[in-house]
Amino acid sequence: MARISNGVFTFINSLILILGLVSIAASAYLMMHHSSSLCQKALQLPLFILGVSLFVVSLLGLMGSLCEKTFWIKIHSCFNFLLIVGLICFTVFAFIVTNKGAGKALSRIGYREYRLGDYSNWLKNHFVNQNNWDEIRSCLMDAHVCQSLDIHSDVNQQVADFYKTKLSPVQSGCCKPPADCGFEYKNATFWIVPESGPAVQDSDCTTWNNNQNKHCYDCNSCKAGFLANIKKEWRILAIVLIFITVFLIILYSLGCCAIRSIHQSHSKYSKFGP
Repeated sequence: MARISNGVFTFINSLILILGLVSIAASAYLMMHHSSSLCQKALQLPLFILGVSLFVVSLLGLMGSLCEKTFWIKIHSCFNFLLIVGLICFTVFAFIVTNKGAGKALSRIGYREYRLGDYSNWLKNHFVNQNNWDEIRSCLMDAHVCQSLDIHSDVNQQVADFYKTKLSPVQSGCCKPPADCGFEYKNATFWIVPESGPAVQDSDCTTWNNNQNKHCYDCNSCKAGFLANIKKEWRILAIVLIFITVFLIILYSLGCCAIRSIHQSHSKYSKFGP
């Protein structure tokens, strides 16, 4: 039974080691891939910290199980316990800060519209503040999120057809004016302001520009669409972390069993030794 538990302990540590390396590689990709790194900073740091933590914990566990040294397994168990506590805290935090914010569904429209005020202050202060928005805006422009919308639209497309289009949160917030502005549709990225002006007093309505390098990239709706993406990514990450935490708890229990089995093994050899 002791051999089986030690074998399972080694196997799970090997899986977590691979997972840690994958996480580090994903973070490195986001860091080196210019067009992605600027837009994916919300995932880059958490993935790197998670990857390094999993790598260190699993490496300590493998050293202890393969060398049958309780010292390394005890160190592994301490690090593992701290990692479990950290993951639980971060997962709870991720769910709290992404709890607010949801796209507004509009009647007879296939996409949602997003409002910056619907999201938590923490997300707004850390991701779409004035210090980093210029960088994020450049990233979105480099990714051609609005040009791709224009390419996929038919020249003869009517406004009713456009309203049925499935837009991503970023496209909805950055590539068109808010529906409340009451602008006249010409094509997916070209809208005409009525002579009487916008239908509502909204800064996004005056910020909108038909220039493809401007559009609504400085609108609050664009920032809200970007936060909607972050919310989705963090929710997915939080769910993945729940499964990883369960594996780490199992690993922690197996580590305790491995320490006992090594002690029993050493006691047996001492008993029957010369």
